[in-house]
Amino acid sequence: MSVAVVLFTSDLRLHDNPVLRAALRDADEVVPLFVRDDAVHRAGFDAPNRLAFLADCLADLDAGLRERGGRLVVRRGDAAREVKRVVERTGAASVHIAAGVSGYAAKREERVREALEGTGCELRAHDAVVTALAPGRVVPTGGKDHFAVFTPYFRRWEAEGVRGTLTAPRTVRVPDDVSGDELPDRDAIKNLSPGLARGGEIAGRKLVTSWVNGPMADYEDGHDDLAGDATSRLSPHLHFGTVSAAELANRAREKGGSGGEAFVRQLAWRDFHHQVLAARPDASWSDYRARRDRWRSDEDEIDAWKSGRTGYPLVDAAMRQLAHEGWMHNRARMLAASFLTKTLYVDWRGGAPPFLDLLVGGGGWVPELAELDGAAIHEPWKAEGLDRAGLDYPDPLVDLAEARARFERARGLD
Repeated sequence: MSVAVVLFTSDLRLHDNPVLRAALRDADEVVPLFVRDDAVHRAGFDAPNRLAFLADCLADLDAGLRERGGRLVVRRGDAAREVKRVVERTGAASVHIAAGVSGYAAKREERVREALEGTGCELRAHDAVVTALAPGRVVPTGGKDHFAVFTPYFRRWEAEGVRGTLTAPRTVRVPDDVSGDELPDRDAIKNLSPGLARGGEIAGRKLVTSWVNGPMADYEDGHDDLAGDATSRLSPHLHFGTVSAAELANRAREKGGSGGEAFVRQLAWRDFHHQVLAARPDASWSDYRARRDRWRSDEDEIDAWKSGRTGYPLVDAAMRQLAHEGWMHNRARMLAASFLTKTLYVDWRGGAPPFLDLLVGGGGWVPELAELDGAAIHEPWKAEGLDRAGLDYPDPLVDLAEARARFERARGLD
């Protein structure tokens, strides 16, 4: 019996998974493998919210495989070493993996390839699994390796088109003699955000169906309405790959309408940033466009921003939503980040920890701000008669005019 290994990474699904489909075509039996990589732990990316969402995803993937006669093999350790052990145990002739876009994913792929040298086993990386269109599939003229501006990228993205959608396999046969660890238990994980959503392919696909058949129709007009909760909330599922970006783009286009097209454009934005990251892995920790900023460092201001106590309701609601749900509306992310880096003029790397600690991928507003009227939410600096004492709400952390002047002086714009 021929054997292939599927190394699941950011593609924790059975539907529209080219990696799994290729492995099933390649061999009689397949080892569906997920490695809880020690490198992720060392990098500090295994925060409680993500571990809990991941636990849901792995449990759901295992259940789906068992319905098809298989099972998920979960191991803990070095990804390359565990893949090699499975290959040596089963005599697998091929290992299949989704081509990654981050520096970490590229290094993992390289390490797996090196580990398989001399084993007679081939590593096959598959494009357009994590994204709708593979990074590098379209590039600008003039020898550049990626697009730095979205609009020309989007024109090429649309012209290239998204691949077709694959069905889930009916049967997955797994060798009997491959052992694994117990699945992680969400209930054993402490310090979770109270409103953290459930993960897994079933939850993700239900969310897709309800979104495409309902609220998506109003997405073009409503996607920036933070209080309206008018976005898909699919970002965590896209991040873990429990739903496919390509399938999502295809379903949105099939549904049609201005809302569907506007949503597809957002999926293209996601691909755009992935192709930037694939070409410039250092963008994860260094400025994409260096401006010689002379960042401020005020721990009290950073703490106030992290805890949602800046005195600006919109920014604070965004940060408190992150703490409560492990998720934040895209527009709220931009506003909160802008307040930190432009208004407070604090290095964006100083604002990364709360996102790394809490974000799984905005939705509802926090109860303590429910008494504020629309003006106070949308233009809090213009709100009149705000009873901050009655709400136990702090005064603004900084005057906006003074902050703007300080920013312009530091940037040499004054």
